[in-house]
Amino acid sequence: MDVPLWLWLAVLGVIIVMLVVDLVAHRKAHVIGVREAALWSIVWVSLGVAFGVYLWVTFGAEIGQQYYAGYLIEKSLAVDNVFVWAIIFAFFGVPREYQHRVLFLGVLGALVFRGIFIALGAVLIDQFSWILYVFAAFLLYTGWMMIRQRNQHMDVENSRVLKLFRRFIPMTDAFYGQRFLIRKAGVILATPLLAVLVLVEVTDIVFAVDSIPAIFGVTSEPFIVFTANAFAILGLRAMYFLLADLVHRFVYLKLGLAFVLIWVGIKMLLLDVYKIPTTVSLAVVALIITVSIVASLHVTRGQGRHEVTTAKAPPFRVTTDDELAEAEPLWRRRRSDREVSAGR
Repeated sequence: MDVPLWLWLAVLGVIIVMLVVDLVAHRKAHVIGVREAALWSIVWVSLGVAFGVYLWVTFGAEIGQQYYAGYLIEKSLAVDNVFVWAIIFAFFGVPREYQHRVLFLGVLGALVFRGIFIALGAVLIDQFSWILYVFAAFLLYTGWMMIRQRNQHMDVENSRVLKLFRRFIPMTDAFYGQRFLIRKAGVILATPLLAVLVLVEVTDIVFAVDSIPAIFGVTSEPFIVFTANAFAILGLRAMYFLLADLVHRFVYLKLGLAFVLIWVGIKMLLLDVYKIPTTVSLAVVALIITVSIVASLHVTRGQGRHEVTTAKAPPFRVTTDDELAEAEPLWRRRRSDREVSAGR
């Protein structure tokens, strides 16, 4: 697949423009409802599907099918990521109106890290073709572990990342609006929102370790791997606000994702024996995900929406108006200091 430079630049341009549009549309902190999340989800999915149509028409059916297979795998694995975010937000008790900014920066970081991982994976495959068998073994192991641990959830309180964060970075016991850092009594402190952002970024990296090898199992084209990842990730924020209150209903999704990873791992192991057609791979992945979702919604029918909760009360609170006024943002404090110095 010969991808011209202008197409790479055009895709990056579209991604940047859409991120700016999303940021401007949500520049003020507010609670994102189901209707707004559904509308944005339609926008992001339509964009991803439309790009697949463009690839199909321009480069042929095989490339189009590879893109859709990769997009479907990434989108499906992203749902599990959404559920982990819901647990993190519940543990910290993050107010809903502050969650979008964390997710926006989290998705931005995910795009950067996945771009790095994709470039690294492409170089490794080009230099060492046998690395695909390593990827296959990793996917089989990961799928098996997901089956064994399908009823286990992230333990935020005992997370090593959170313990390291608390050990080295002084943190307040309250949220100060959407601020990640504040200056209080001359000391710069992190707010719990910064800890949440760090955990979100780390989980994104962990999920990328699973998803990047998986998509290389259906295509070896770096352009398809990147675009499928990018368009799947761009809609994660909207997907979170749409599905976060339905986590309890997707009881078989993790099992379905495990079988997807195992299927892709088997496909990679058979590369030198029999190359499974992309059409078959796409159909199998779609069938597994569809069955897991339908079965989940069937066994949990009658259950409505409700927020994810943790066993313990969130350890952080929201500041009062007086506390919020006392802790000025860093940039305002610095400007004030310069003005005082100039006055002297």
